[in-house]
Amino acid sequence: MKKEKAVLIQCLESAARVVRRHFGKVGYELKSKANLVTKADVESQRTILKIIQKNFPQHGFLAEEENAQKPKEYTWVIDPIDGTTNFAHTFPQCSISIALFHKSKPVLGGVINPITKELFLAEKGKGATLNGKRIHVSHVNRIENSLLVTGFPYNRYHRMPELLDRFGKFLLACHDVRRLGSAALDLCWVAAGRIDGYWEDNLHPWDVGAGFLILQEAGGKITDYDGKPYKKINEYGKTLLASNGKIHKQLLCIAKSHKN
Repeated sequence: MKKEKAVLIQCLESAARVVRRHFGKVGYELKSKANLVTKADVESQRTILKIIQKNFPQHGFLAEEENAQKPKEYTWVIDPIDGTTNFAHTFPQCSISIALFHKSKPVLGGVINPITKELFLAEKGKGATLNGKRIHVSHVNRIENSLLVTGFPYNRYHRMPELLDRFGKFLLACHDVRRLGSAALDLCWVAAGRIDGYWEDNLHPWDVGAGFLILQEAGGKITDYDGKPYKKINEYGKTLLASNGKIHKQLLCIAKSHKN
């Protein structure tokens, strides 16, 4: 994985330069009522794909701003800007997320905040780092002492009672809840021990592929709302519950619940 890791870092740093150059200078278009895209998304993705296809023409890719491609044995899963709404409003909590999957499992993952230049990396079985230093999940073992983070899906307009019911149950059970706007960074912040748990649904593989591995390698746990692992690439993020592992069962009890 030496060459693959070097290419991953090159992609992240090159795309980060593109995103920084556009920060505060671009408008956006709506893909749906709450989902937008900017020129920076498109240019960032083009930069990443050019590097990958030059070095690994035999690999597949799955990218947010590109037509779907059938996964291959090795597939790069790419989000050129995760947190585009934040980016478009110059709120500096956005990221570039890239994971390399071998069949259905990520083996390399990287997430960079192009504004703060925090770079999270992980390789399967080798731990996770933030700017070259090892990171680990928190030691919080009771949900009432935990700080949680969440997000709301783009289809929220049709699901408000369910989403607010679940949010209220988490809010009453924990110390507090944050909503930061980048799923990839939310996972990385759990990995770094800044946050103790995270839930969200209606996400995509490019939102969570890299963060999944980074959190796992930092000692955390990720399942769906039923406590089950993901078996296929397209299952990643449909429902997502991430934690430091110590409060996972407590979080699951709430994630499973629905409004009566």
